[in-house]
Amino acid sequence: MHLFTLERPPDLIAALALGADGPATEYIAGGTDMIPLLKDELRRPDRLVALRPGVLDDAIEIGARGELHLGAGALMSEVADHPDVRRAFPLIAAALLASASPQIRNMATLGGNLLQRTRCPYYRDAGVSTCNKRRPSSGCAALEGDNRHHAVLGGSDHCIATHPSDLAVALVALDATVHLRGLRGERRVALEAFYRVPGDTPEIETVIEAGELITAIEVPGGEALARHAHYLKMRDRASFEFALVSAAVALDVDGDRIRDARVAMGGVATVPWRLRSVEQALVGIPTDPVGYPAAVARATAGAVPRSHNAFKVDLMPRVLLRALEIAGRRR
Repeated sequence: MHLFTLERPPDLIAALALGADGPATEYIAGGTDMIPLLKDELRRPDRLVALRPGVLDDAIEIGARGELHLGAGALMSEVADHPDVRRAFPLIAAALLASASPQIRNMATLGGNLLQRTRCPYYRDAGVSTCNKRRPSSGCAALEGDNRHHAVLGGSDHCIATHPSDLAVALVALDATVHLRGLRGERRVALEAFYRVPGDTPEIETVIEAGELITAIEVPGGEALARHAHYLKMRDRASFEFALVSAAVALDVDGDRIRDARVAMGGVATVPWRLRSVEQALVGIPTDPVGYPAAVARATAGAVPRSHNAFKVDLMPRVLLRALEIAGRRR
């Protein structure tokens, strides 16, 4: 393992000051993603800043307008089990419970989950020299290699690695915003805009700047969307596995018709993939499975399958259709 200096700042301001040096400094909270990367020397910081409990906001609160405030330091397990989250934001709770394992959820923070690195095996294998995320301009081994788990949407000739977070898919569907804090102040960014498609710079995955931290996530209130919501995840094994295809669906139903719809998918794109064209096609139709196929057919628009992952183009509308059927039947 690369040698580094470990810092334990007493508060957030001290932590931000330590991060002002730029990429030579990295942050660690639960460590469930960072520690394996350090062991494999995929991350080589000169200084590691430990965000121990109390440094990051870990609150879980429903505001006066029904909005959900989640501190970036809150544990995945705590959020998934929180009664207000289960009641008002079941899509978030379901996505968290579909993630990782109970042991990891007991350690991992929300901020760390949103910033976890791709599970592309070529990125994770330091012995592979052609990975543009690790070594810009070196090439992408997945383009002609084993790309069964890779993206069919949002990719480029430089990278087709999928985004790994289940939570991010649900949050993007629900129009969540992340609060970022640096020494120059705080800013808020829609989570959908927080992630960057790879283009020709796949090593730059988010809009977060050097020295900034995610401090909180805010989700607008939406009780009407809570009742008819579902997170469906297809994977190779029943637990502790990343998505081949997942769908986050929330419907606002008036009588027997859909008044509003939120749809995002995971496991298929380089970022959590919001499907606004599908949402638009769902508005106004009955909550009857007969009307869903025409809408879900739009999900694969622009898909570029590779040699081993073309099955995702067939699987996407099926997963989305099933998620809509389940969400539409909820009462």
